[in-house]
Amino acid sequence: MTIMQRRIENKRSTAGEFTTGNQHDSPILQLKLYGPPMASNLKQVWVPGPLIVGAGPSGLATAACLKDRGVPSLILEKETCIAPSWKLRTYERLRLHLPRQYCELPFMAFPPDLPTYPTKQQFVSYLDAYVEHFDIKPLFGVEVGHAEYDPSTGFWRVQTNDLEFICRWLVVATGENAEAVWPDIRGISKFRGRVLHTSCYVKGDDHRGEKVLVVGCGNSGMEVGLDLCYNDAKVSMVVRDKLHILPRELLGISTFGLSMFLLKWIPVEAADAFLLFCARLILGDTGKYGIKRPKVGPLELKSTTGKTPVLDIGTLAKIKSGQIKVVPDVKQFTDTGVDFVDGTHEDFDSIILATGYRSSVTSWLKEEKDEEFFSQKNGFPGTSFPNSWRGNNGLYATGFTRRGLLGAAMDAQKIAQDISNHWSCRS
Repeated sequence: MTIMQRRIENKRSTAGEFTTGNQHDSPILQLKLYGPPMASNLKQVWVPGPLIVGAGPSGLATAACLKDRGVPSLILEKETCIAPSWKLRTYERLRLHLPRQYCELPFMAFPPDLPTYPTKQQFVSYLDAYVEHFDIKPLFGVEVGHAEYDPSTGFWRVQTNDLEFICRWLVVATGENAEAVWPDIRGISKFRGRVLHTSCYVKGDDHRGEKVLVVGCGNSGMEVGLDLCYNDAKVSMVVRDKLHILPRELLGISTFGLSMFLLKWIPVEAADAFLLFCARLILGDTGKYGIKRPKVGPLELKSTTGKTPVLDIGTLAKIKSGQIKVVPDVKQFTDTGVDFVDGTHEDFDSIILATGYRSSVTSWLKEEKDEEFFSQKNGFPGTSFPNSWRGNNGLYATGFTRRGLLGAAMDAQKIAQDISNHWSCRS
């Protein structure tokens, strides 16, 4: 077998090429050819440490934790930058929905002068500083098309643009929000106005003076609706399901932080009852405005289904004042607007789909049915938090806890500890 070292130079971002974008120089890899080539004729790359798929916060945190334990790793990222969901697919007014202390990655705090809820750009700058501090050098423009465990060798075979990576440990860090969900609504192709997903929405200025329908009322939909309202758009919002709206803070205390404290001392049902009591005192009865609450409390619902309550930052006040109009579900699109399920029709200039995201893992990761770790239904680990980070045969998952950046940081540390134990045994 021949072993040679190759430095992968900066190239233009095209299919089959690596690029470091404007981030860092690429690392030196060991290329190792294993006997006869596969049918795909891909060159094979031996990765001595874990291979991480995805350079978002989850992947970066895992790489940093591994490095802290003396374990080398390699990150593959199909886009041209770190944290592409944050840099390329988020709107300008976005802020962290939780206080910064719950969004820190391992071993590095936010700068103390940042606000409690950092802006998108402040968080992106934090991630850039994190990568520089830990000298993390992902390979950009490398999209994984197929990954499968080879029981005959005990290694994972991960096929990308023009290489096949061979590794003992595979860390899936593509996360819960890998691809946008576009709903299948009748007639959507007929609509002559603009239709875009929130992943393509930038700022309310682009829709000033327009009549805009926001389809979806999670945290993103509510925040986009508020941004549009601040920019003189006439906003309607589709509320299809029951949902919980909570104040972002209760008496100056983060609702999220208070919830975590309560769950340490009282049952989830009691914690939910307290939060809903406070929410009604502060926000009033949301049902009066077309937003009905589920029978199951917000914390229990989050735990059992992953559905996150909306943390209100001012949208509800706009709904109460009539500046944002709550409308029923969409029956079908027409060339000028929307027919609603209650029989009414309204014309719109633009439609913004705040219909969420989904995992894409099962489109490229192939597992034996009797060893399946990621569910074919939703692309999430079949085991629930806190045991959703480790699968079979050296397969790991980070960023699938439905607990945001805090859950990703917890995953990263567990994964690094587990892999370092095996790494130490090999040394």
